[in-house]
Amino acid sequence: MQPLYLYNTMTRKKEEFVPRFLVGKENITEADLQSGEVGLYTCGPTVYDYAHIGNLRTYIFEDILRRVLQYNDYRVRHIMNITDVGHLTGDMDMGEDKLEKGARRTGKSAWDIAKFYTKSFQDDAKHLNILEPTVSSAVTDNIPEQIALIKTLEEKGFTYRTSDGVYYDTSKFPNYNKLSHLKLEELQEGARVEINEEKKNPTDFALWKFSPKDAQRQMEWESPWGIGFPGWHLECSAISAKFLDKELDIHCGGIDHVNIHHTNEIAQSEAATGEKFFDYWLHGEFLNILGGKKMAKSDDNFLTLENAFIKKDISPLVYRFAVLQTHYRKPMEYSEESMKNAENGLMSLANKIRTLSFKVEDLDKFTVNEKFKNIFLEAVNDDLNMPQALAVVQEVLKSDLGKGEKLVTIMDFDRVLGLDLDRQKDKILPKEIVELIEKRKIAKAERNWADSDALRDEIQAAGYLVEDTKDEMYVTKK
Repeated sequence: MQPLYLYNTMTRKKEEFVPRFLVGKENITEADLQSGEVGLYTCGPTVYDYAHIGNLRTYIFEDILRRVLQYNDYRVRHIMNITDVGHLTGDMDMGEDKLEKGARRTGKSAWDIAKFYTKSFQDDAKHLNILEPTVSSAVTDNIPEQIALIKTLEEKGFTYRTSDGVYYDTSKFPNYNKLSHLKLEELQEGARVEINEEKKNPTDFALWKFSPKDAQRQMEWESPWGIGFPGWHLECSAISAKFLDKELDIHCGGIDHVNIHHTNEIAQSEAATGEKFFDYWLHGEFLNILGGKKMAKSDDNFLTLENAFIKKDISPLVYRFAVLQTHYRKPMEYSEESMKNAENGLMSLANKIRTLSFKVEDLDKFTVNEKFKNIFLEAVNDDLNMPQALAVVQEVLKSDLGKGEKLVTIMDFDRVLGLDLDRQKDKILPKEIVELIEKRKIAKAERNWADSDALRDEIQAAGYLVEDTKDEMYVTKK
């Protein structure tokens, strides 16, 4: 098997990936690969509002990672949390709980808000061909586990109490900055954005927040320290330990999680267990709007999959295709023009696949080309180099392979790409345009040039360009 290299934020370099269950084994066999699972943990959505396409870029990158692991014949146990309580508007320890605020904004209960936006996120994931996690677990379903983790930290002397909650003392954890690689003073300066005079250190963070004395929250629980709710960072430590146990191989999230959320996860988990938390930390870069500004709900400049694609009758897989064209560790810029280019690019690719499938009747007769598969595998195993992987697809299309071999090889690649390339005619083009294309193919095959020209004009009048080559017909948007 080819080695898989991933960029580890912890070490700031590409490393060969070796899951814990294979550490120390040589000459790995198929039986070895099936003897255990890769543990993958991805930070899930905070379900107080719709996910924006910047959020969804991160989930696409994580889906590609999972698909690449599976393409390398690993079995993957993928765990994702659903943050339905405890994430405050300040992202640290101050401000309102985002779910409670959302409930007041809409007049619905916090529980209903969480249910509604969880379903919305799951729908977006399906539209984007993102594989479902092995386990998707809400924070509110894991309150006892979080309380137990706080108790362990308390027994080991890592906590202290203030008037508003139970806090983690970061000064007691050596190398608190090992993931961020920032000087402690820089992390402290960033933490001073939210001032809490009772905190011993600026970087200390809440493990448990007390409910207000003058108001009852919709989401609150009894605890040894008083009625309240868990701090945001606690959930991922508790949920990953519960569902992955010792198979803590890869932890993913957005680049904005490095300095606070993931740094705090490491601190509390390693303090509690005395053992290394995850081995590999992968982070996806931001999606920026034109001009370089990060897309964010807090800046009210975000686009959803619904309003940016679905309502415009654009396949959500156009966005997935656009994401694949930029490496996950590089910022990506969103603009109407870039999305139109992506739509035409995917449409062109779909046209080529459609032409191949139109001329190949029995795919079972063909096998994946090993030469191109190895080239593709080398690309995706180089820290998920999807732009290069897409280039390999084009190389296959331009090659002198037979149409059947081309088709089965690209369909094999689509296990990673997740573009549904064998069904794109039903996803990229409206049904009525597909029907016109099929009629025109028949007219051309029968050398009925008058009908062929009339059908071409009808397709173009609907807003599409038709390009004929010697053997093929391509249809793209004007």
